[in-house]
Amino acid sequence: MRSDDVTGRWVHVHEEDSADEMVFRPVGTPLPPARGRMAFDLRADGTFAESGLGANDAPEEASGSWDLTDDTLTLSEGATQGVPRRMAVVAADAERLVVRKR
Repeated sequence: MRSDDVTGRWVHVHEEDSADEMVFRPVGTPLPPARGRMAFDLRADGTFAESGLGANDAPEEASGSWDLTDDTLTLSEGATQGVPRRMAVVAADAERLVVRKR
């Protein structure tokens, strides 16, 4: 797996999740309305920004750095609580990013 495979702006599409996997689609993909979708932007320079619902359903934003080693995507300590710090990437292409749930 290459960093280019996961670089981009992704939004969580919980409707497509399975028992063990979370599915993300590129930001801008037509999706049904949903309250508080988690999203993150994995930038080519190794930084990321993310947004999601935090405590008391208030929107939270965070930023930090990210790294992809083999199939493990690691977000720095700046990550919000909604995104795992380490995610095993199951599949990645221009239309979908799939990670294994913890």
